[in-house]
Amino acid sequence: MNMPSRRGMDPSSLEAAAGALRAAGGRMIMVYAAPEADGRQTLRYVSSRPGIAGFEVWSVPAGGTVPSIATIWPLLGWYERETADHRGIAFCGQPEPFSLIAPLRADEEADLRRLPGLSGDAVQVLPFGPVRAGVVESAEFSFFYVGEAILHYVPHLFLKHRGMEDRFVDQTPETGLVLAERVSGVGSVAHALAYAQAVEAAAQVAVPGRARYQRVIVAELERLYNHLHYLGHLADTTTLKVAHAEGALLAERVKQIGARMTGSRFLRGVIAPGGLRRELRVEGLAGALDALRAPIRRYIARLDASESHFDRLATTGVLPREVAFDQGATGPVARASGLDRDLRRDHAYAAYDDPDLALAVATGTDGDAHARARVRIAEIENALLMIERAIALTPGGAIRVACAPAAGAEAMGWAESPRGTLIYAVHVGPDGRLARVKIKSPSFSNWRVFPYTVHGTNMMDYAINEASFGLTIAGCAR
Repeated sequence: MNMPSRRGMDPSSLEAAAGALRAAGGRMIMVYAAPEADGRQTLRYVSSRPGIAGFEVWSVPAGGTVPSIATIWPLLGWYERETADHRGIAFCGQPEPFSLIAPLRADEEADLRRLPGLSGDAVQVLPFGPVRAGVVESAEFSFFYVGEAILHYVPHLFLKHRGMEDRFVDQTPETGLVLAERVSGVGSVAHALAYAQAVEAAAQVAVPGRARYQRVIVAELERLYNHLHYLGHLADTTTLKVAHAEGALLAERVKQIGARMTGSRFLRGVIAPGGLRRELRVEGLAGALDALRAPIRRYIARLDASESHFDRLATTGVLPREVAFDQGATGPVARASGLDRDLRRDHAYAAYDDPDLALAVATGTDGDAHARARVRIAEIENALLMIERAIALTPGGAIRVACAPAAGAEAMGWAESPRGTLIYAVHVGPDGRLARVKIKSPSFSNWRVFPYTVHGTNMMDYAINEASFGLTIAGCAR
């Protein structure tokens, strides 16, 4: 894993640097506030440049006026607003000067209705949620519509914000991993992996080869069950009830395989800073997954043969490539819109730099619900292959090394979760405990993008469009 380079920068130089990054074909990732030893806060801007394996971090003093660069990099809009809400840092010229997070203190009044909307004689407003249907996560959506046409859409996602980043403070690096696994249940491995790699980078230790390959196994197993569940849920929105049940069944069979291997259906308790807590029980894993190959392929073939399913997905929720880039789309959502980006290849970690694993990054160009489903279908097939290869390529040896970051250390770790780019930034305090942990989650990025595919569409397609993004609210409202 290539470590980020760090560059000090004055606030007055920020806009010029942001423009130069864009002109060079680079990409801004996120901004967050970090504590310094003297109690001050410093902003960290994380970016990447084409052809460079590592990330670049700009360190900008947060005292005084900090210019917003969300007009240059629109994806930073939510990050700046989140930083303002949580850390009290004002961004001058912010194009969306509204609170993002519902107030967390009892003495603060929630005023999310200040968000901009539409009005007119024929315009109706539908506030939908926060209690929706079944076991769907809580969120409120404001639809501004005329007849079936949605003119404007505003999601309110932070009604149950859990303050997970603050929960890491004063934890040891070891116990912090337990929290990371529980930020988003369906991304337990990805969160644990990104967090562990951040701690390992802070401690400047190299993970044993055996652990690196076994990390690939659990990461791809998580991707496999997530994508199968996704296909089932998407089929439910197009009224294919049998396909919904079959997708859920296949996802559950993968979870049970994982439970036999690790003791947890969500693959928890395996990854640890420095490697693995224990050996994976991989005996019979290849055979169990091979037995699932044919049922999975038959399931996908039946979905492909369902014309009504295709008709509802095609041209639904189109996300143009330029909007995906500007607003920060990630994962299968971004790749379906033509953005060829995957951390497993572009910023390789674990054993993903081994060409014998046969990592294949699937992309699309249509940017609609069908394209997003096709990217995930391709990743299902590739995940099965990579698990098989990783089992065969796993070397012998130790599975863990000692991992104790020095006081004052800071580092980043990342993973390509089933939903996209996941980054942990870890700051260690003078006592060796965690002083700050920042989580950049894929759903935070993709919820930012999603409304751009809703405006101008119709009510009948909304549920299909939302399902095609594969979003989680737990991952967003951390």
